[in-house]
Amino acid sequence: MAFFLISSLYAIVKSSVIPGWIIVTTVSCNVANALPNLVGQEGYINMPSAFTGADGQWSMGYSFDRPYASLWTSVTILPALEFTGTYTSVIGAAPRFADQGYGRYKDKVIGAKLQLIEEGKYNPAFSLGKNDIFGTELFKSNYLVASKHIGSVEFSLGSGTGRINGLFAGARWVPTSYPNWSFVMERDVNNYKNDFRSSTTFAAKRTPGTNLGLEYRWGWLSLQLANQRSHSSINAMVNIPMNEREFVPKFQEPSYFSPEKSLERPSAAEWRADPQYKVDLIKALQKQNYQLISTDYESGAFQLRFTNSRISNLGRSIGRAVRTALYFMPRETRTLKVTYTEREIPIATYEFFEISKLQDYLNGRLSRSEFKDFYLLRSADDFEDIHADADQDANLHESLKEPVNFELLTSDEGDVVQLRHQDALQNKFKLYPKLGFYFNDPSGALHYNLDAFADYERRLAKGLYFSSSVGATLLEDVSKVQQPSNSLLPHVRTDVADYKRGSKMKIYRSLINQYLKPGADWYGRLSAGIYEEMYAGVGGQLLYAPAAKRWAADISVDSLKQRDYQGFFGFRHYSTTTALASIHYRFPYGVTTTMRAGRFLAGDTGARFEVKRRFKSGMEFGAWYTLTNGHDITNPGTPSSPYNDKGIFFKIPLSAMLTTDSKSSPNFSLSPWTRDVGQMVSSPGDLYELQESVSRDMGTFDGLGDFAERVDEHNSPEVAPPVEYYNGWPQMHMRLDDSYSALPSFSSFSQEAIAATSVIATAALLDKLWNKKVKQYGNNKATEALDRFSEVMPFIGAGLAGSAVLFGDDRLKNTGLISLQSAVASGFGSMALKKVVNRSRPESGDGYSQKNDNSGSFPSNHSAVVFSLVTPFASEYDAPWLYGVAGLAAISRTAEHKHWLSDTVAGSLLGYSIGKFLWRAQRNENKYQASVAIDKTGVGFSFAKQY
Repeated sequence: MAFFLISSLYAIVKSSVIPGWIIVTTVSCNVANALPNLVGQEGYINMPSAFTGADGQWSMGYSFDRPYASLWTSVTILPALEFTGTYTSVIGAAPRFADQGYGRYKDKVIGAKLQLIEEGKYNPAFSLGKNDIFGTELFKSNYLVASKHIGSVEFSLGSGTGRINGLFAGARWVPTSYPNWSFVMERDVNNYKNDFRSSTTFAAKRTPGTNLGLEYRWGWLSLQLANQRSHSSINAMVNIPMNEREFVPKFQEPSYFSPEKSLERPSAAEWRADPQYKVDLIKALQKQNYQLISTDYESGAFQLRFTNSRISNLGRSIGRAVRTALYFMPRETRTLKVTYTEREIPIATYEFFEISKLQDYLNGRLSRSEFKDFYLLRSADDFEDIHADADQDANLHESLKEPVNFELLTSDEGDVVQLRHQDALQNKFKLYPKLGFYFNDPSGALHYNLDAFADYERRLAKGLYFSSSVGATLLEDVSKVQQPSNSLLPHVRTDVADYKRGSKMKIYRSLINQYLKPGADWYGRLSAGIYEEMYAGVGGQLLYAPAAKRWAADISVDSLKQRDYQGFFGFRHYSTTTALASIHYRFPYGVTTTMRAGRFLAGDTGARFEVKRRFKSGMEFGAWYTLTNGHDITNPGTPSSPYNDKGIFFKIPLSAMLTTDSKSSPNFSLSPWTRDVGQMVSSPGDLYELQESVSRDMGTFDGLGDFAERVDEHNSPEVAPPVEYYNGWPQMHMRLDDSYSALPSFSSFSQEAIAATSVIATAALLDKLWNKKVKQYGNNKATEALDRFSEVMPFIGAGLAGSAVLFGDDRLKNTGLISLQSAVASGFGSMALKKVVNRSRPESGDGYSQKNDNSGSFPSNHSAVVFSLVTPFASEYDAPWLYGVAGLAAISRTAEHKHWLSDTVAGSLLGYSIGKFLWRAQRNENKYQASVAIDKTGVGFSFAKQY
């Protein structure tokens, strides 16, 4: 996979048939000449700048900077938000497992930079940055930096702590006559003396000071050479603009169907009498990569149902099929209904009411806005299936049979090369190589394996598919891993080396999937067989994905048994049942979040959080983080601080990099692979992924996409959708104005403050008595349960308020937003009071005096947040019982001696007061009306205030 990606990018840059303007791209949102530094952050040589890459810029590079050799990647995942990942080897530092061939010490570093203020005409850009956020923190640093352009020179000044120690500066000059070249200078303040094992590496010889560098850019490729006083460094990279719609022109894309000679359409009687008309239509569609085609005609209504294995845009797939059908369907046709399917699950149905208007639009005689009244797009129902006469259907398929022909394909479906045959029923056989890399086994090394795979898929009946995959290992060194795992969980993944030491040929998949469509917005799957190399079982998934909505939810349950190392039909003793409920939500900027909660492979229960962003090119970047009750102590996890499963993933659509369209999108992921906590079995066919792209295309503007393939529409937002952005500041500014206007008078505030102080003082008199009573009951199951209840209530409340904002009506959304505002305000207010009062917690045994407790006890932050969350809902919906839930959560903070009674009372009053005040100020949701704004530069939201 990695070889395919690199070779494809190289071919794009070097290809002589691509015009030069195709590969000249902007790589920074502030200036086209900014480049990442030696660790991948936008900056100079070692020091960062305040700029981030262009929205969607993905950079990959290799740097050599003694004693460090680094592979790095950085992504501007959102405007002004940049993430960096670096895999660094330290020359001269040997690890614990050097005797196992591990070589140099290696470390993973994750960094992030957030641009707080964008550069303006007079003001500089300001950014906050943090390096080495998780893990060993060997290269940890924090910094604040400002950057400004003056003519062709960029200047930066910043200050850092940690490895970046003190004031630093940088500059970059781009000669006007040579815009591909630039000169950089920086004041390096890295504290190399404190680097990991600096005394045994070259780091001890490095000193801070002035460094100079020379940079050159050629399209996507860039190179930096620098002199750093004690040595020289090199940084080579490729910068990919993921928000470009496509990287190469589709000059080899076949045109839509247009017969060389005029075709005479049959009458309705001729269509019914002679099946050859249907055969001709289906064959014409098959040549355009349509499969599972069925047609029907009745009383002036022509139905067409299919899927397409190549065309990535739903609208263009529908449009080409419609153009083809117009040459073959009966002359009496008044209505055309087209249903698009995946695995024979109907997803989208388009109905065209006037054929003449349809033809006018396709031929450019009718505008898109005029055409909108003559079609309907909706979620498809399974009852719309086309049922043909059995004998006629058998004869039809017999006439459509073609000889088996294999194709030798390169750079298809993410494979460097493959030998493939696929027929009109989606029966497929494929031979291809597969290269895999493995990071972070118990000894910490990098390993690989190269396999040859043979895949076979066959359609058995409607929605019923058999899928199998057999692999033979050609080269690998994963089996050389000898360091045993110290995981205390069932070994659901950590025995991967034993699997590689098994048979060189094994069955990786052999299962049957039945796909179902219970209702218009419902999708189902039943599965049985060998899921993957390690597990076999039976299971299913049910998905609810309402059309034109941003959210979807599903549940999957699988009963699994662990396979043996030989990879055929033997099993080990371990078996388990996994059950995960998931909810998916699409935000602006192409961001989709997913939360999965339930039981994982090792029997641990918890939640997995995923977030990804899809860019205009179709590329996707994402990450996940899992929290469960499983305790993974494998390094860097410890018994006191267990490891939580995490990783990053990305999807690269081939369509952006090929001269023809393609639906193939290889997936990649980077994560520790010998972990047992938070693991999931490979899905036999995830339903959300199956319908995600089709549903997204349906919900984009009018849902037609590039339906007509008209030249005058190629740059329209409907055909080339801009990035969907959201600016919440106008609405928040209005809410702040309303809140400020609703502030109580001094006299009113004084009366309420006196009353609150009296209540808190009364509670303080009872503090020690209450604490004594609580101690009498000791630490039993009841007090432990109350303590857990109080711990999770703020998170449950915030989750429910967030759900109200995402899924509710206008009234519920407004109340949820007020609730979240109240939680933030009360949280900050509570933490500020903690610093002022500085009271010890009861569990410290120090009374009220603050000695060793740095967290503070007064007021209770949990109590404040819980009351602030429930108060807007209790007030808006007249639900006083919610105060009872909040009160129980507050008083439960005393169960395990976490707070004094007066702490919880003060926190509750603070949260109630803030929640009530903001609800009174902002309760009228009709004052804040949102509308969608669409133009050629983007999609946004505007707000209007009504009185």
